[in-house]
Amino acid sequence: MLTRVRMVFLGGDARQIEVIRKCSDLNASVGIVGFEDLKDQLVNISRTKLSLKLLETANCLVLPMIGCDDEGKVNTLFSSDSIELTDEHFAALSPECTIYTGMAKSYLRNVCTRYGIKLVELLERDDVAIYNSIPTAEGALMMAIQNTDFTIHGSNCIVLGMGRTGFTMARSLQGLGANVRMGVRSVEHFARATEMGWDPFLTRDLEGVVGNIGLLFNTIPTMIVTAQTLSKMPLSAVIIDLASAPGGCDFRYAEKRGIKALLAPGLPGIVAPKTAGIIIANTLVQLISDGKKIRGDGQ
Repeated sequence: MLTRVRMVFLGGDARQIEVIRKCSDLNASVGIVGFEDLKDQLVNISRTKLSLKLLETANCLVLPMIGCDDEGKVNTLFSSDSIELTDEHFAALSPECTIYTGMAKSYLRNVCTRYGIKLVELLERDDVAIYNSIPTAEGALMMAIQNTDFTIHGSNCIVLGMGRTGFTMARSLQGLGANVRMGVRSVEHFARATEMGWDPFLTRDLEGVVGNIGLLFNTIPTMIVTAQTLSKMPLSAVIIDLASAPGGCDFRYAEKRGIKALLAPGLPGIVAPKTAGIIIANTLVQLISDGKKIRGDGQ
């Protein structure tokens, strides 16, 4: 239970609804900001405006998956009002308050360091990222089917990056009968990709292996699908970039050449917000509950 925990939620998308609902069900004191346009889904939960007084009482401040931009602006999908976090807001937080978000940009990290505020990035956790890779892969498959005129079964696919998302993506493609090539950067990943039945290659050799591909899925958040690589790809190929914006593809050159390249970050919140929200909610509740036990005030 989250009895006596005072939580403030600022903005977010449909995933946040599941998190808010679970925390409220577990008896946390919940205040939400930036949900004025959301009707009937969050009953008996206090909707309010952002204020210093509200922040002063919070034990937990929960931000959207992308906490805020580099100017402190918070995404508010369910409100026409804008929310902008300033130094004054952070200064109002109690030293015992923890800020939770999916991933933080430099502004949020820097201001938390400056004010000595604990910041937890949930998507940096292996468990959350692995669970999150499931709706990500499903969403990517949906996009692939919508944007091609051939089956995934029997198609030549490349996955770049054998991290948590890349691994699930390659396994999902393999399960559908695709011919999967895996672009890796280490000998350890090369060995694991071989063991999994994927045809591995080093990412530095990407230009030489794209000549006959149908689909390319990128998970590497640096420029890797360059103009030189794109110039060697079939015009019929489709690129789905799953890396954080701005992605790892030269989208300008892809458009110029006539190759369909789609940037698709945040797929869990688009294709499966309920599941993605439950993943975040379960982890958040566990972290808060563990923190209560350490302090000796949990049940």
